[in-house]
Amino acid sequence: MEKGIDLRDQILRLYNDFYHGGSMKKTVKPFSFSRAQNIYLQNMPQITSNLRLLFPNSSFFLSSLKPINPLLNFNNKNPIKRTFFTCLSSSSRKPPRKYIPDRKISTLKQSDKTEYSSMKDMDDEVVEIKNIGFNKQRAEGKDKSRKPKDLKLKVRKLNPVNTTSYVQILGTGLDTQDTSPSVLLFFDKQRFIFNAGEGLQRYCTEHKIKLSKIDHIFLSRVCSETAGGLPGLLLTLAGFGDEGISVNAWGPSDFKYLVDAMKSFIPNAAMVHSRSFGPSPKSDKDSLDSCRKLNDQLILIDDEVVKISAILLQPETKDKFASKASDISVLYICELPEIRGKFDLDKARALGLRPGPKYRELQEGNSVKSDLKDIMVHPDDVLGPSVPGPIILLVDCPTSSHFQELLSAPSLETYYADMPEEKRKTVNCVIHLSPSLVVNSSDYQNWMSRFGGAEHIMAGHQMKNIEVPILKSSARVAARLNYLCPQFFPAPGFWSLQQASCLNEDIGLNLCNTTSAENLLKFHLRPVAQLGLDRSGIPPKAGPVDIINDLLEEIPEISDASRQVARLWDGEEDAGEGVTCVEGDNNNMIEEPWLNQNVVPSCLENITREDVEIVLLGTGSSQPSKYRNVSSIFINLFSKGSIMLDCGEGTLGQLKRRYGIEGADDAVRRLKCIWISHIHADHHTGLARILALRRDLLKGTTHAPLIVIAPRNLKRFLDAYERLEDLNMLFLDCRHTTEASLASFESNSDSNELPIENTLFSKGTQMQSHWKRPGSVFDSNVVGPIVDKLKNVLRDSGLDGVISFPVVHCPMSFGVVLKGVDRVDSDGRMIPGWKIVYSGDTRPCPELIEASRGATVLIHEATFEDALVDEAIARNHSTTGEAIEVGNAAGAYRIILTHFSQRYPKVPVFDESHMHKTCIAFDMMSINFADLHVLPKVLPYLKLLFKDEMIVDESDDVEDAVTIAA
Repeated sequence: MEKGIDLRDQILRLYNDFYHGGSMKKTVKPFSFSRAQNIYLQNMPQITSNLRLLFPNSSFFLSSLKPINPLLNFNNKNPIKRTFFTCLSSSSRKPPRKYIPDRKISTLKQSDKTEYSSMKDMDDEVVEIKNIGFNKQRAEGKDKSRKPKDLKLKVRKLNPVNTTSYVQILGTGLDTQDTSPSVLLFFDKQRFIFNAGEGLQRYCTEHKIKLSKIDHIFLSRVCSETAGGLPGLLLTLAGFGDEGISVNAWGPSDFKYLVDAMKSFIPNAAMVHSRSFGPSPKSDKDSLDSCRKLNDQLILIDDEVVKISAILLQPETKDKFASKASDISVLYICELPEIRGKFDLDKARALGLRPGPKYRELQEGNSVKSDLKDIMVHPDDVLGPSVPGPIILLVDCPTSSHFQELLSAPSLETYYADMPEEKRKTVNCVIHLSPSLVVNSSDYQNWMSRFGGAEHIMAGHQMKNIEVPILKSSARVAARLNYLCPQFFPAPGFWSLQQASCLNEDIGLNLCNTTSAENLLKFHLRPVAQLGLDRSGIPPKAGPVDIINDLLEEIPEISDASRQVARLWDGEEDAGEGVTCVEGDNNNMIEEPWLNQNVVPSCLENITREDVEIVLLGTGSSQPSKYRNVSSIFINLFSKGSIMLDCGEGTLGQLKRRYGIEGADDAVRRLKCIWISHIHADHHTGLARILALRRDLLKGTTHAPLIVIAPRNLKRFLDAYERLEDLNMLFLDCRHTTEASLASFESNSDSNELPIENTLFSKGTQMQSHWKRPGSVFDSNVVGPIVDKLKNVLRDSGLDGVISFPVVHCPMSFGVVLKGVDRVDSDGRMIPGWKIVYSGDTRPCPELIEASRGATVLIHEATFEDALVDEAIARNHSTTGEAIEVGNAAGAYRIILTHFSQRYPKVPVFDESHMHKTCIAFDMMSINFADLHVLPKVLPYLKLLFKDEMIVDESDDVEDAVTIAA
């Protein structure tokens, strides 16, 4: 370490020599860091050249040199150590793109009387936050990026004659046990997607399927299982290019109502041209019009490339007014046009036709007049026998009641092989999205056999694929992390045979040709010569053994690192103490003694492994990527239940990847409360799927509705979803759980109307003037019972409170504090309760520092690296350095950084000298409170695991969309 300090001193002297010509005269103004920064920025090429000449073997430091952050003023004994160098976590990277935001920048200034440097003294790591910029327009919801677009549908020129076409399965296996598989219908110049469950765009990013080519999205049912990924997908499409991409979205019944409700959090929802078909479930099903629509084959698209029609299935119910839109299921029929027979030149000449344009007219199906004879020549006179176009059926039959409707559908009669030939249409492939419980019945298999020699692809939840992760990149990283540190990264649930018991056994389907769906399995439609199954695109299967063997070959020293990590839990305090992954001359670890300086807080005395665990389900921002899902944190209280903080798209899938199918179901059953920080889509669009599953799991048992705490503007969307399917929840505005509101509720319990503090910051702060709002009231008769239920739930969970506080990001953005109850040890001593603080998305702000004071764990967003502070300000996010400074200022024991920009695919850029109480989060990372003392000691080994990783944008498809949802 002493060697590194000497290097920094020499660099400072080099700055001085460069500016003063090698001498420090009395007439020259003394050296300052701000002047050094200006010199560096103005003369970077020459300085860099001189530095390389002076230190030819120090490329690591030279490639990492960054100027001092001009927005932060640090009150440290050694400021250069804290802010002058940013040590990159990878050896090379793309230069950051220049970002010139259209915004109004404000600053937060503390008066001399309230300096945060006096708040807490933490071993010379005290930080005084003087000037923190933020985007005022974005915080108030007035930034231009949120203005709705009125996008026009793009009209593509079709090419029906010489075309390639196929259907392809997009996702099947354990990763899809929480959602319906999607199916892609591909043409050269058109794309159709059937179902958009959670994880669809993450899957497409993984397998390089271009979302920008999608023209139409069809839903087989309107529910969270089939539509959970739609909001994220629409946001992604809206972000392409300058204008975005508009699509048609089709669904039965109240689908349009759902899309309209999305406008509460998708400002570009105008880009969706929603198409609802069929009756509302609450309409009079006995009416003539309703019966006709349900029994008829509804034609949705009919052009020269494909005809897509729908048959609606709505089972009879005793109370038709109690039915939901999700009760209606759709069978889709895709018919390609016939290919006309070969043109016979001899017949054309015999009929008096000269070569020319009339030949083309006949080939296109038009009749023409003969050139030499007084007759009309018809296409059938000169063309050989036509080849019928392929036909594909997509069947989603969720229950046996739906199947009874399917059997009685008269519109299907012409597609059965036992019909007379003149009325029969030959079906080539049937894709079954129905669950195993329905498919495995003998009646269903007898119905399948009626399609003759058609190929049947079983794309429902089949047990065969239970151990096949569809997100192989994420699974690979999870396996490598598990090898290095199984304590923080338990083995993923999809590689455990114990999960198989929760699925029905597959019954042999001997009555017809069946194929179990696999990821990226194709059925070719055109050209005709390729008609049939194509397995060439199915990804190869790789288990954990293969992944670890590759790891050991790539990084041989990881084996020794894994043993050193294990010793951290074996009580060998000297094993690996204070190591970092900065490489010295001999490629050895360099000791960092500051890793041993933390004192375990009293709240962790006698803590057990059955008390608290933080599981980071999603650690990325904006939209899911190959390696990081979007925001979600699972607070496991073990026998006392669990709390979820934010619930981005794919949260349920992440739970299943972490715990397996049965374990995830149990985790959802035990949920006591879900807290949402703000209504950006990457923080809440997985909520409906979690609520729907909990409803199904607890059906028939005595249970209380789940309490959802969220900003009030999310309620509109949840109310819309409740019209589609019951979510079995109670909603509580975040404002009702602030410290001030809870205190007012207690003190004014006899009043029907209680005031709510509606400013962003408490009175007396300089920020208050930016966010003054008229006071508002809430009806205690409505809110009071829910608050009381929340208190009871928290008490049963061993929590003293869930307290929301406002932060600086967008309108109605919040952070949260979770407090554990005080405990009494065996000697009768009072042990204070632990404290978890989650920042949500925010710029550093006084409310967050105040709420985090003395926190056991601060989970703080760190979207950008320190060099991109301007972009962080423009989007009201934090940099890694700023997040750490907030934790230091508040005296937090441990800091976990999360919510990283997807421009950092695997590991973000950070300054390692700040990390003595901090750790970088990874998806499915599980941090038990009994292991908090070890947490920072593991980070150097994680750097070793990713030492050669590049920092690159993952896909051309997602590059621009990050801005939309951030």
